[in-house]
Amino acid sequence: MLQINFIRENPEEVINRLKTKNFEASVLVDQIIGIDEKRRLSQTKLDDSLAEANKIAKSFGQLFKEGKREEAELLKVRTAELKIISKELSDELDASVLEMNRLLVQLPNLPHHSVPAGRSAADNENIFSEGRIPELGDFAVPHWDLIKKYNIIDFDLGNKVTGAGFPFYRGKGARLQRALINFFLDEGINAGYTEYQPPLVVNEASAYGTGQLPDKEAQMYAVPLDGFYLIPTAEVPITNIYRDVILKEDEFPIKNVAYSNCFRREAGAWGADVRGLNRLHQFDKVEIVQIRKPEDSYQALEEMRDYVTSLLRKLELPFRILRLCGGDMSFTSALTYDFEVFSGAQKRWLEVSSVSNFESFQANRMKLRYKDKTGKAIIAHTLNGSALALPRIVAALLENNQTENGINIPKALVPYTGFEVID
Repeated sequence: MLQINFIRENPEEVINRLKTKNFEASVLVDQIIGIDEKRRLSQTKLDDSLAEANKIAKSFGQLFKEGKREEAELLKVRTAELKIISKELSDELDASVLEMNRLLVQLPNLPHHSVPAGRSAADNENIFSEGRIPELGDFAVPHWDLIKKYNIIDFDLGNKVTGAGFPFYRGKGARLQRALINFFLDEGINAGYTEYQPPLVVNEASAYGTGQLPDKEAQMYAVPLDGFYLIPTAEVPITNIYRDVILKEDEFPIKNVAYSNCFRREAGAWGADVRGLNRLHQFDKVEIVQIRKPEDSYQALEEMRDYVTSLLRKLELPFRILRLCGGDMSFTSALTYDFEVFSGAQKRWLEVSSVSNFESFQANRMKLRYKDKTGKAIIAHTLNGSALALPRIVAALLENNQTENGINIPKALVPYTGFEVID
């Protein structure tokens, strides 16, 4: 959520920067500023009313001592009036705050100045590419055929037990999943991240804090009886560890890594783009989260980008890095790098990671602050990234490493899988 002080002091900048996200904010910004003026006026009147009541309370005793009962009775009447006035002003203030927050949550985060303009993924900026595009033989088939051939992932069984998008992993397929999870976690720990194992469900306050609510409610699985939501990523519970927390400056940098199942209702379209492992309702992912001081957050973003790069190099996958344009960015992000790997049999790029800086947007919603050396409370910056999401990594590994005699496992994973070939 954008900070009201910044909107009030820089309305034109807010409007112009949000145009990069193809968001027309002028009407909303005017409404927010109008409500904020009403709120501040109510607050001033309420403060004056309470101050007058306090002054009267202090003078009662002296008036009675001096025998000025008539003056005291008049002040008693005024006190009763002030109570009514204060209650009305307090109700007005609460209503203004609620209305202002209702409007504020409709504004996306401001894009960083480096974010290119654009309307869709076609306008994203390719900033780095590495690796050789595999040249597969005539025997090569896409991963949805490979998993049947080697009986390592069963979509039909998942559809029977649950529904489409909830596959079973079996045999070497299950071991490959476990190997990737442990590999990603170990790499994160070696890079200085603290491992967490988070809950798979969160409450409404947590979903609101990281921006899933109210923007992405339709994409989440809900447990309405308990007011819970299944997490779309470990970002949500891990970042919310720090909701309503005031950190100390010497606690930075905060770097956490977590594995979780992820649940998203967004799958359901048909075609090769979402076939097989390309899009699932439930999938595995290792997530990295950082909490940083504002002046350090963009350096941290570059460090996270380099870290994800190192993972893909160790997996020996051809990849590219995209700087997302305004029209392809999330509601909450200020700057996002997407990582895509090339899938040999599908002959296309698959997104496997997004690494984002949210600046103060999530922290403002969560009231996540830290105290600097002067004791001043400052809103922190939050960042996260996939490191990595498994389904499309598995798809690319299976397709790119297939031979006529089996599927080779990258050297970095062999100590984790316990085997070198799926055959």
